[in-house]
Amino acid sequence: MSLLPVPPDHESIDCRLPQRQSVPLVVASPHSGSLYPSEFVAQAAVPLAALRRAEDAFVDELFAAAPGLGIPFLAARFPRSYVDANREPYELDPGMFEGPLPRALNHRTTRVAAGLGMIPRVAASGEAIYRGRVPAGEIERRLETCWRPYHLTLSTLVEQTYAQFGGAFLIDAHSMPSSASSIGLRERDHRVDVVLGDNHGEACAPALIDCVDQWMSGQGLRVRRNQPYAGGFTTQRYGRPGIGRHVLQIEINRALYMDEAGHTKLATFGLLERLMTELLHAIGEQTAELFLPRALAAE
Repeated sequence: MSLLPVPPDHESIDCRLPQRQSVPLVVASPHSGSLYPSEFVAQAAVPLAALRRAEDAFVDELFAAAPGLGIPFLAARFPRSYVDANREPYELDPGMFEGPLPRALNHRTTRVAAGLGMIPRVAASGEAIYRGRVPAGEIERRLETCWRPYHLTLSTLVEQTYAQFGGAFLIDAHSMPSSASSIGLRERDHRVDVVLGDNHGEACAPALIDCVDQWMSGQGLRVRRNQPYAGGFTTQRYGRPGIGRHVLQIEINRALYMDEAGHTKLATFGLLERLMTELLHAIGEQTAELFLPRALAAE
């Protein structure tokens, strides 16, 4: 019986549970949501196409095989430019808002300085999202309708996995623009296909990131660790490798599977989707070897 406190069909999330969880793995995609509230689009000073450039487009589809492999899967339906689930709940720029703030905001972070707080101030292009200040009441409303359902569900999935297997490994799935990875026809030899982020060793056991790195490199993908993406709020909150809770952020170069300008899939999408399915299978075997003996010993 599921203990999830938020129904899997909650409007803000896409939660897909396997018939039986068979491996100590959870997959989450916080930035692939594409359901834009009409009032948000009406408020925006930039066109919808500019807002969509912040999406980790189609990442949820790349990892869609997870439930069939016995792995719980969670994705945000809300877009990143509306609420960023990979930020602290009150990691915000107070200058964005009009009216009394609900509490003191954590505004002294590099992400807030860049305009990329829990409610982003700027689009991927760097342009201001809003024409004017946002009503301060939006902070709690968006936390309640988007951020909290996502993290309440994710926390429960991780806790249930830990209770069943004696350990949990969360894959935080993302994509990165090709401009951040030196990919291009003139720089083919310098491209980075995947960035693995473990918060510089703080969020994941070396054996697990080594497993993912070696497997991906074995498929011909060029892998880099922690540069330029070491992980965000999710790796920091859920990664406790000393007690068997591991998180690895995976950033996939969008140029491998999509036309970034047209926001459409390339013919290579199916190949990458199959690779990610095979990766989950390989990771599942590795985590089972690490955690299952501990779970059996506790019985």
